[in-house]
This record gives sequence, structure tokens and C-alpha cells, in this order.
Amino acid sequence: MFKELHPNIRIRIYTSFLSRVIGSMIFPFMAIYFTKELNASWAGILLMIQTVVQFIASLYGGHLADTLGRKRMMVAGEWMKVIAFLGMLLANSPWFTSAWMTFFMLLAISISSGIVNPAAEAMLIDVSTKETRAFMYSINYWAVNLSIMLGLIVGGWLYNSHFFELIVALFVMSLITLWMTATLIIETYQMKPSQRSTSSYGLKPLIQSYQSVMKDWPFLLFTLGGIAVLSIEFQRNNFIAVRLEKEIIPQTFSLIGMGHLIVDGVKLLSLLTVVNTVIIVLFTAFVSKWIRHKPDKPIMYTGFLLFGFGYSFLAFSNNVLLLFMAVIVLSIGELLYVPTRQSLLADIVDDSRRGAYMAFNGFVFQIGKMVGALGIIAGQAIGGIGMGMLYILLGVLGIVFCSLGIRMRTTKEQPNPSHLATKKVPS
Repeated sequence: MFKELHPNIRIRIYTSFLSRVIGSMIFPFMAIYFTKELNASWAGILLMIQTVVQFIASLYGGHLADTLGRKRMMVAGEWMKVIAFLGMLLANSPWFTSAWMTFFMLLAISISSGIVNPAAEAMLIDVSTKETRAFMYSINYWAVNLSIMLGLIVGGWLYNSHFFELIVALFVMSLITLWMTATLIIETYQMKPSQRSTSSYGLKPLIQSYQSVMKDWPFLLFTLGGIAVLSIEFQRNNFIAVRLEKEIIPQTFSLIGMGHLIVDGVKLLSLLTVVNTVIIVLFTAFVSKWIRHKPDKPIMYTGFLLFGFGYSFLAFSNNVLLLFMAVIVLSIGELLYVPTRQSLLADIVDDSRRGAYMAFNGFVFQIGKMVGALGIIAGQAIGGIGMGMLYILLGVLGIVFCSLGIRMRTTKEQPNPSHLATKKVPS
């Protein structure tokens, strides 16, 4: 069935997989990089700025994809990535090192992602049908998880000793994805002349397109719940990564018949993430089938709590066995809340403006990244135990906000008794 998908879909899955494999060897460890080169406070600030820039770029990227076309924006973004990766390579070469130049190259990469991603998502919808869309997103989900898992396995072992070589691989991969996008992707969107004449590149049309979404309080509350939970997840590559790198004393483990393995904080983080990803990949289908005919809300709330409790132990514990048990707990929570939240989200959005609602929901990830970057700074002030308590609080807030949003939507959709009472009964 994969071969029956539109060529654009297959090529996009290929390019996304290739770029994520290499990117996952580097980007999850950038908090450690900036903490070492500068300090923890600067690391949090710079990563937050990077996320804000990508947030703003994605706003314009989505608009320009509907103005200039999907392929044009994707190729432009891939070109920007090639140039940025080359600059990042020069800024971390054996002859010259600059954390600030690396940061500005990361900003350029964030802008390019904001340009490419909305256009690519729109292109996937253009060339898919209602019958193939579920299969398409399922394949893409598995590809994303597998690429991240492979990237983290290699990155955790090579980041400290072969950082320059990893950037070289990332640069080469960017050339390959640029070539595939420019030569193999087919343009799927043609703007009508009437639309082209009235289009605007300014901020005003962007604000107008999201005004109706911003007035929908049930959806906004549900979105806040999602932000609270995703803010916990993005702590892994920020505060938790920095803490493990600093506090975990390298330990030697004996492998039967295979010598010894030395595990430090970075390698431990890689292993923990790999375990989480493997659990998600292996058990998603089983859990989805198990929860199919059960009420969504209590399962989602249980998932939020397990997710928060699991991460709370990652915030302060240095016991390796306990850390792996915590990952199992948070993985179960993730398996429970991800499908149920998506199901409830589909019910809560306004079907007449589904595109705008789902685009706004995508910003949940960007805001979660901002809060995740702030976690490095907050962790310096309140410590690991304080951060663990904060993660549990965020899980509870996720429950509160989502519950309020669902209740408000249910109340809003219920008919008004007083209004019904005033209706005339036909004789």
C-alpha cells in the first residue's frame, strides 16, 4: 500500500526520515553544548529565542505556502538549511570554534523549518485522500520515531567525541534532501489569479485569519492543557539533559562476552530516550486497540498524571534503575494520553474552520519548547526536586485546563432550555 501513495508523500517521508536521523544525533544535545560553551542561563535564553523565531517563521511560512506554492517554499527552506549547516560546520571545525556563530546558524535553521514544515504539511494534504490519509500519517509517525531512536543511539555515543563529524554528516544529508526536494517533488498548489491579487505579505491578514480561533475559549483552554503537558516532555532535552550530564558519574557496566561499557550522563540520556521510543513504537497499536471502546477523558487524565510522575523522577534521581522505571511509567502515560487527546481535539474544534484550528494547535509544540528552554533557568533556582514537583503540577494543570475546555464546549453545544420553552408548538 505504501507504493500506492502519491510520489510526493513517499519522497517527503524519505527526506524527513533522513534529516531526522542525523539531526537527532545533534539537536537534542544543544542545551549541553551551550551550557558548556557559555552557561546554563545563556543556554536557556538562546534556546528559547530559537523557538520563538521558529514560531514566528511558521506563521509566515504557512501563509506563504498558500501564496507562493508548496514546492517553492520547501526548496527555499532546504537551501537555507544547507547554508546554515555549512556555517555551523565552520563554527565548530578543528581550526575555529564559535558558540555565537553556532547560535545564529541555529536561528537560520529554525527559520528554514518554519518555512518548510507548513508547506510540507499542506502538500501532504493536497495529494492524499480521506482513505489514504490515516495510513500516510501512521507510516510517517513510525518513521519519525524510528529515525529519532536511531539518531539518539548514535548521537549519545558520538556527540562528545565526534561532534564535528556529525555536523559534516548533517551537511551532506542536507544536500541530499535539497536535491530530492528540488528534483522529485511535484508542485501541488496553484493559486487563482483573483487570490494572488488580494494576497498580502503583512501581519494583518495573519492576525485576521486566527481571530475566530482566539475567541474560542473551550479550544483555548484545551490548548493550554496540551501546552502544560508538552512543556514536561521538552524538559528532557533541556533541564534533564543538563542535569544528567553534570550529576551522573560515569559508570562501567560489564557486558557478558562483549567487554565493558562506560555510561556517562549523555549516553544515559540517549539510552533512556531510546527505551521510551522503543516502547512507543512497539505498543502503540496494542494500546490503541485496548482503549478503542473506553471513555477518552479518564484515560487521557490518567496518562497526564503518569507522564508527569515519570518525568518528576528524571528531574532529581541519579539511580539508574529508578530512572529506567520512570521512563516506563512516563511511556505508559504517553501511550494513554496521545491518542485520546487527539480524539478529543477532533471533537472540540470547529469543523467549519478545521484548518485554522489545527494550525493553531501546532503552536502547542513551539510554546512547549519555549517553556522547556526556560526549565534550564528555573532548574538553577529551584533544583531537581523543585523541578520534579513542577512537572507533577504541570500534569495536574493539563487535567484542569482540558477538563474546563471540554465542559465549556459541552455546555455551549447543549440547547438552551429557556429558549426551547419559548418556541411555539405548531398546532
